[in-house]
Amino acid sequence: MFSAHGPSLRELTVQALSSVERGYDLLAPKFDHTPFRTPEGILEATAEALDEYGPFGDGLDVCCGTGAGLLVARAMCTGSITGVDFSSGMIGQARRAYPDANFVRADVRAMPFREGFDLAVSFGAFGHFLPEERPALFEGVYRALRPGGLFAFAISDPPPVTTLAHWVLLGFDGVMRVRNAVWKPPFVMYYRTTPIAAMTKDLQAAGFTVTTEPLDAMGHRRDGTPHFWLALARK
Repeated sequence: MFSAHGPSLRELTVQALSSVERGYDLLAPKFDHTPFRTPEGILEATAEALDEYGPFGDGLDVCCGTGAGLLVARAMCTGSITGVDFSSGMIGQARRAYPDANFVRADVRAMPFREGFDLAVSFGAFGHFLPEERPALFEGVYRALRPGGLFAFAISDPPPVTTLAHWVLLGFDGVMRVRNAVWKPPFVMYYRTTPIAAMTKDLQAAGFTVTTEPLDAMGHRRDGTPHFWLALARK
């Protein structure tokens, strides 16, 4: 499915009926051949926008997966780069791709870092956290950063109700809620639980000063608003 090197429909079904951790362990060897990997365009646009704020010292990729965000951290940081994720399978793939990076297997809702990084990034992970779990995640990132450190990530508002994308994402989230109501363990992945306003509120509650700027390189909607924003949370 997706490509000759991607997972089959059967493999995706088994993954979807697993826990988040087990599902990603299973998907890890073929993850980079799926649309779930953060597109290069978003990574490049984020690195380009961050260039005016750097360079940074040590960098952290939160929920690193197979390491797509480490490309941005490596480009922006002059010191070490570290990836943290709770899937041993994903970390194994990332370690092979980035042998010069450090990796820590941990639940990012309880990260074991304290003032060790100047830049933290994250890509494509926030849908795996329920809204009530975000405070612990953001508080952990805040602790991990040195004073003046920056937490940066690309984010988009939900598509307008008049678009097909709105209904596709609404339908996906609905299916996931039904799946989690009738099947255990749950697989948390929702596309409509991370609006910019709610994310900003949670970041501010964790202690961050938050600004956003458009990622113009990713284009704009018909109403002129950008498809993606860059959130900049400063400690």
